[in-house]
Amino acid sequence: MENLSFEKSLEKLENIVHELESGNIELESAIEKYTEAMKLVKSCSDKLNEATKKVNKILNENGELVDFNLSDNTEE
Repeated sequence: MENLSFEKSLEKLENIVHELESGNIELESAIEKYTEAMKLVKSCSDKLNEATKKVNKILNENGELVDFNLSDNTEE
């Protein structure tokens, strides 16, 4: 699962959800699909967390990476 892109993982997850929602699946197969879906959810979550960390870094005026804090940049 880790080698799939976020988009491919999400696509597989959506397909599994549609298959499970159809109700036309045997119990054993449904359990296998559910287990696969949970692995995909974790993989997507991990990838989103990594992307969030990268996005939350910005370059300051000196060209140094700093954590982005929205509250520091808002005017009241």
